[in-house]
Amino acid sequence: MKTKILATIGPASNKRDVLSKLIAAGVRIFRLNFSHGDSSSFVDLIKMIRELEIVHKTPITILQDLSGPKIRIGTFPNEGSLNVLKGDQLLLGPSSLMCNEEFPYIPFDHPEIFAELEQGDRLVLADGTLQFRVVEHREDGLFKLEANNNGIVTSRKGLALPGKSIPLPALTEKDKKDLVDGLALGVDAVALSFVQSPEDIREAKSIIRSHSDRDIPVIAKLERRNAVDRLDAILKEVDIVMVARGDLGIECPLPELPAMQKRIIRACNRAAKPVIVATQMLLSMVSSPSPTRAETTDVANAVLDGADCVMLSEETAMGNYPVETVQFMSEIASKAEELMAETRRIAEPENDGTAEFLAYAACLLAQKANAKSIVAHSLSGTSARLLSARRPVQTIHALTPDVTSLKALNFSWGVLPHQVGNDDVGHLARAERFIASSSLFGLGEDVVITAGQPTSSSPQPRGTNLVKIYRK
Repeated sequence: MKTKILATIGPASNKRDVLSKLIAAGVRIFRLNFSHGDSSSFVDLIKMIRELEIVHKTPITILQDLSGPKIRIGTFPNEGSLNVLKGDQLLLGPSSLMCNEEFPYIPFDHPEIFAELEQGDRLVLADGTLQFRVVEHREDGLFKLEANNNGIVTSRKGLALPGKSIPLPALTEKDKKDLVDGLALGVDAVALSFVQSPEDIREAKSIIRSHSDRDIPVIAKLERRNAVDRLDAILKEVDIVMVARGDLGIECPLPELPAMQKRIIRACNRAAKPVIVATQMLLSMVSSPSPTRAETTDVANAVLDGADCVMLSEETAMGNYPVETVQFMSEIASKAEELMAETRRIAEPENDGTAEFLAYAACLLAQKANAKSIVAHSLSGTSARLLSARRPVQTIHALTPDVTSLKALNFSWGVLPHQVGNDDVGHLARAERFIASSSLFGLGEDVVITAGQPTSSSPQPRGTNLVKIYRK
């Protein structure tokens, strides 16, 4: 299987035997959700994953997912709730003004949001299950809402304002502390929630540079329309993109979401940036041992669209069948990849550049020579990602001495990362030595190699400058 599976760890999967089975089933990236804890909650878990990494003899990537500025309503008295019927009118305002009102009252303590609200705006609560319209901004500063459907409002539910640009930074003070603590624990990548601009990515990278000697990749979770509108600018700064369809499906009309997902994936493929598709991919398997037909089609279509990774959330964090869910996802992705191999041509690079052309040439050479594999020696991982973006039929074995690059390559479609020594042998010789000594390649098989070789004017390799066929 070339598509990477990303699994969220929670009560259903935070045990050693379950984690081991998930790795055996194909998981290469584990997500730690910092919305439900801080660094102290994950110390033992990270240690356990590192031990299993040695047992399974395969690189495992640990992703820290920061909570971000989730906008939530306040707390009802005595942790109560409101039963709401369509057409009911309610008030939205600060908790301090909650008493003695003639309408049911939703406490909300975000003055910066009040400054953006206008009559006619749409408010969504509880992940889209409750919708309201602002019908009046009263003289006392409170907002009168009208319910568009029936439901129950409980304390601390998330609130979204579809189509509004919210003046909140992607990194809260909690996020900044969690990021620093996560770096100390040794996470391999970090995901930023509710990204709105390239500046959000630059801020996170600045914190990483200040507190670590490892330049771990930053993932932009696209959950707001204004982030999608600025995707090209964000792609120039970010390392990986996540199509976070939960909050994005609240921000945008649901009929727009499938086309939006395809456009985001296409843009990431063009930029050779890995892209993750997330949210409710096999949600029915939280309580069922098999997925629905619609879910299997959803996963397959994400793969066919060009997703590098598919992500599981509740399914592995709190579901009854975490291992079975990964096994189903693996089978679905494998079948979709078989179709891709039948129908897809090697993708031509859309950007000018020697590195892009060499990756394209290597994939064409592998195809024409019927080579079994492509082996890419890459210090930063860039050449392996460029090869991955072409979507060759062959498996890409990426050799790198850099542990950070090794773990980052788990996000790239079709790439199997291998750590190699950083001795005085040249990159080409190191790649040939790897092929000659590995049982992954049989005698007489052709393998395409890409590597960086020194020249007379540049004694140190500065990037891929060589493509070669090697017969074992």
